[in-house]
Amino acid sequence: MDMQALLQQAQQMQQQLMEAQQQLDEAKVEGTSGGGLVKVTVNGRGSVEEIKIDPQTIDAEDTEETAQTVADMVLAAIRDAESSVEELQQEKMGPLAEGLGGGMPGGGMPGGGMPGLPGF
Repeated sequence: MDMQALLQQAQQMQQQLMEAQQQLDEAKVEGTSGGGLVKVTVNGRGSVEEIKIDPQTIDAEDTEETAQTVADMVLAAIRDAESSVEELQQEKMGPLAEGLGGGMPGGGMPGGGMPGLPGF
């Protein structure tokens, strides 16, 4: 077992992880509902950053129902954005998890493991 090579590999993976996290922090993902009447922008970590509601969504004649409709549409747009964020996170972080060997405790994947380290 070459400890130097193992440490170098761990440092490279840490750098890749930090880069992936930075990319997620900077990413912007949009979710929509109501045919685009409601748009929600979230970052790659899933935090909502902006909500836009088209004025056409508001019906001044029926404010109570409009309020419920808008709330439902905002929730649907957030869920749409969350789905896109999950895909983005998998794209950025998935390869790193596979590189760690998935079989590590808490990794959630059977088999795998760190090369050269039995039981990990």
